[in-house]
Amino acid sequence: MSACAPTRHDPTPRRPRARRASGAKSPHSPPPTGGRRLRIAGADVSASITVFLIAVPMSLGLALAVGAPLEAGLVAAAVGGIVAGLFGGTPLQVSGPSAGLTVVTAELIQVYGWRTTCAITVGAGLLQILLGTVRAARNALAVSPAIVHGTLAGIGVAIALAQLHIMLGGSPQSSVVANALALPEQLAGIGAAAPLIGALTIAVLLLWPRLPGRVGRTVGRIPAALASVVIATAVAAVATPGLARVDLPSWRSHALPELPQGPVLALATAVFTVMLVASLESLLAAVAVDKLAADRAGEPTPAPTAPPTAAPASPAAVPPQRSDLDRELRGQGVANTVTGLLGGLPVAGGVVRGSANVRAGATGRASTVLHGVWVLIAAGLLVTVFEWIPLAALAALVMVVGIQMVSFAHIRNVHKYREFPVYAATVAGVVAFGALAGVALGVAVAVIVSLHRLGRTKITVTEQDGRHVVTVHGQLTFLAVPRLTRTLGQLPPGVDATVELDGFFMDHAAYEAIQSWRGAQLAQGGRIAFTGRSGSRIAEPAAAAHSCCRPWTPWRNHRCHDRPADHVGATTDTLTSSDSGASPVPGAGRKAGAHRLLSGLSSFQRNTAPLVRDELARLASEGQAPSQLFITCADSRLVTSMITSSGPGDLFTVRNVGNLVPPPGTVSAESGDDSVAAAIEYAVEVLRVESITVCGHSGCGAMQALLKGEPESGPQKPRTPLWRWLRHGLPSLERMASRRHSWARISGRLPADEVEQLCLTNVVQQLEHLRAHEAVARRLAEGTLQLHGMYFHVGEAQAYLLTEESSSGTGPDEVFDRVGTGERERTGV
Repeated sequence: MSACAPTRHDPTPRRPRARRASGAKSPHSPPPTGGRRLRIAGADVSASITVFLIAVPMSLGLALAVGAPLEAGLVAAAVGGIVAGLFGGTPLQVSGPSAGLTVVTAELIQVYGWRTTCAITVGAGLLQILLGTVRAARNALAVSPAIVHGTLAGIGVAIALAQLHIMLGGSPQSSVVANALALPEQLAGIGAAAPLIGALTIAVLLLWPRLPGRVGRTVGRIPAALASVVIATAVAAVATPGLARVDLPSWRSHALPELPQGPVLALATAVFTVMLVASLESLLAAVAVDKLAADRAGEPTPAPTAPPTAAPASPAAVPPQRSDLDRELRGQGVANTVTGLLGGLPVAGGVVRGSANVRAGATGRASTVLHGVWVLIAAGLLVTVFEWIPLAALAALVMVVGIQMVSFAHIRNVHKYREFPVYAATVAGVVAFGALAGVALGVAVAVIVSLHRLGRTKITVTEQDGRHVVTVHGQLTFLAVPRLTRTLGQLPPGVDATVELDGFFMDHAAYEAIQSWRGAQLAQGGRIAFTGRSGSRIAEPAAAAHSCCRPWTPWRNHRCHDRPADHVGATTDTLTSSDSGASPVPGAGRKAGAHRLLSGLSSFQRNTAPLVRDELARLASEGQAPSQLFITCADSRLVTSMITSSGPGDLFTVRNVGNLVPPPGTVSAESGDDSVAAAIEYAVEVLRVESITVCGHSGCGAMQALLKGEPESGPQKPRTPLWRWLRHGLPSLERMASRRHSWARISGRLPADEVEQLCLTNVVQQLEHLRAHEAVARRLAEGTLQLHGMYFHVGEAQAYLLTEESSSGTGPDEVFDRVGTGERERTGV
């Protein structure tokens, strides 16, 4: 049996090929595990310094925002970098203190104290490890984006209001509402120093990336967060030496966790809340970092943003590594367990740090780990430097981060998809009641909105030329059944009616209601027809549906959009039968006679194009790299992509009458047979295909014509183009009649007739012609090319492969073996 057959899934390719974005693969599959050793490149060192310079002021500011010891932010940054960097599943993601956890952590500190909050962080980390072990990470992404972005926006509002009080020289209140109510009083007693330093920090933070000219390109390599804090610190040291600054206590007095005390249910809720917010933020950040890495890999001239300590490697040369989300969740769990035990803030993956890491040219997890090492070193050696930073500068920095969490791009998207009520409810819930309550409120509103849409079905009745037309706009679920049955019941008995189902879903209750009404009408002499939008389908219960025209699968009913509307229309065969007495629907003749090409193209654009657009875009940019040349007959019944389970970019296909391969030296000005030879040369020499398959089929018209013989020809009646081409099949006819060659046969049975015998023999003969081509012979001698013979029985839907010895031309037997359903395992295909 041949060790290779035309198929889309070949697990052992002979040469490296681009990874396909197949629907069978997870969009976030595990990264390559070939090397576990941490490799450090120059780009990783420079990227780690960039992220370190962003992480330090951010960590101190978030610790200040939640009311935790400031050194807890540095502990979390170091643990997030080192531990999550080593154990996480997103190599380029940088973890640390999370802005999304700020409100939750601040509330926990106020209720339970700092040491108990550390214990809650440990519990949340253990729960993350458990969920990552049972592979629940991807389920977390099933939450509506409107809820996730609404949660982050609500937290951002809470952060901004709390930090505004600190920037104005005051102290934040215990809740978002209290902060908003206390703001007028805070403004009334405002001082000058702290607000000016805060305003300076914000101005530098926003303007630093926008500095023009050569100066902007030079200083733009320094992170804006670092530049704003450094400039504000320098100005404060000169202008306002008495301004409140960072106070890092001695590490000897650093607080470690204690056993939690309090109601068990409340503590469990706190653990779940920390786990939920940290996990969602980390997983969403992982997906975002993946996208940034993929975009960077496709850029022709990426602009490095690393500091000038080392030139980063070209990002375009580094292939993007996909995230293993379950491993990422486990890594975040380990990091939260460690940071809680060491007295640090809860950690999560962050888009700000991750995007900076990607843009700085990082190539792997080494930059993430190194950034944590730099934070650890700074925490021990730069305490005096940190104590010069004004609290107002850190508050302004974190306030801008909170404001940026309210993304107008996200608001536009949720409004575009009519999810703004869910988004608004989530934001309001988080601001008024907290993160967990806000998520619950968002989920409740999302369910209500979905039910409303399902039940929002418009049913109208009109009359056209004495025929009633019932139009149903929307989805047909049990929620719409009462109105549907009421409307249908108002039609007179024995009515002549058309039901236009303008939707994409029908549940069992609606299907039964329509069938019951239709049966009653037919019993009283009614004439009922069902139609829908041009080319659309409405789903039914599985027992009744014919799976008609679903994109990609199944193929058998692909012509349902060509059927007259009075039989099926856009719905299913079970709604109308041949004896229903249905009369033609007005306009049905136009549909039945419509051009099939246009109808098929429209169906492709509607159903299939959205599924393959990304893959075709990738092929358009990368070029084709097929593994096989497939030479087969032009017969319309032979669908190569179907019988080989292949897709775009897999097969380089040549089709001609009789799947013939003209041998070298037969080309003449009269015959003009260069086309097949040119395709063979291009596939073998340029595309470097790994195999060539010659595929014949049952009932081949070309073989039947050869058996009947050529019509008489002469000077008055020259050869037709068809017979000038079919002369390349004469060697097959001679081979079958020759006593020097054994007859080709099918394993397990004899050929059904001489047509099938010639079809089999023709495949063997064309393989001999193929081996005579110079390019093919050279690749065969090198051992880099394989030839395969194939026979497809159309009526049986059964493929047969020529035995390996016969394909290679070394064996005396010419036997075609049946390909079974377990052939993949048996042959290694």
